[in-house]
Amino acid sequence: MIVAASGVTGRLPRLSTIQFDTVCARIDSPLHPWWARGPKRAIDIVVSVLLLVLLAPLLLILAIGVRLTSGGPAIFAHTRCGLRGRPFRFYKFRSMVADAEARKRELIALNEVQGPAFKIARDPRITRFGHFLRKYSLDELPQLWNVLIGNMSLVGPRPPTPGEVSAYTRRQAQRLSVVPGITGLWQVSGRSNIASFDQWVALDLTYIERWSLWLDLRILARTVLVVVRAEGSR
Repeated sequence: MIVAASGVTGRLPRLSTIQFDTVCARIDSPLHPWWARGPKRAIDIVVSVLLLVLLAPLLLILAIGVRLTSGGPAIFAHTRCGLRGRPFRFYKFRSMVADAEARKRELIALNEVQGPAFKIARDPRITRFGHFLRKYSLDELPQLWNVLIGNMSLVGPRPPTPGEVSAYTRRQAQRLSVVPGITGLWQVSGRSNIASFDQWVALDLTYIERWSLWLDLRILARTVLVVVRAEGSR
C-alpha cells in the first residue's frame, strides 16, 4: 500500500522479482480489464493516424529546420524501456547537438533531479532551434509513430532509459507496469518544475492506480493547455 501524490491510498499493481535483460526490468502489468484496454488502444491508433496525416506538413518543416540549424540527423532515436521494461526505439526531433549523449557524462554533476533521471535547466547541449521545439513540445511529435506501432500510448508514464531503470528501487520500477505515454500526470502537473523524482513517481503511480479512459481524456485536454502556454518547459 502507498499514499499517492493526491493523498489517495490504494493497492499498486503486482510486481515480479526484478530481473534485467539488457538492463531493462521485467514487470508484471496491472490487471486492467480487456474491455478497458481495448478502447484505449483503439483511441491511440485513431488519434495517432489522424495527427500523423494532418501534421505531416509541419513534421516536414520541423525536420528541415533541425537539419538546417545543426549538423546531424533530424530524428533522434534512442533506446527506452517500455511495458514490463522491454526495450524499444524511441523517436523525437533532435533538439540537442549531435554528440549530446557523449557529452552527457560531462554534465552529470549538474543534474537537478533528485533520483535516477537527468535534467538541467540550462542544458548547454540544446540548440537554438531545439529550445523552440522544447518550449512547445514539438520535439515529441515523432512519438506519434511509437504510439501507432504500440510501443507507447498517448497517455502514460514517460519511458525511461535503461541506465535510469538500472538504478530504480522496487517502488520506482512499477512505473514500467503500464505502456509509457507521450503525456501524463507529470507533464500536466509541472513537468520540469518538479525536481523530486519521488514526486514524479508518485504522480505516475497515482495514474496507474486511478486509470480510466475519462482520466486519459482529462489529461489530454490539460496537455493542450500546458503546451500552448509552454508551462514547465525547458
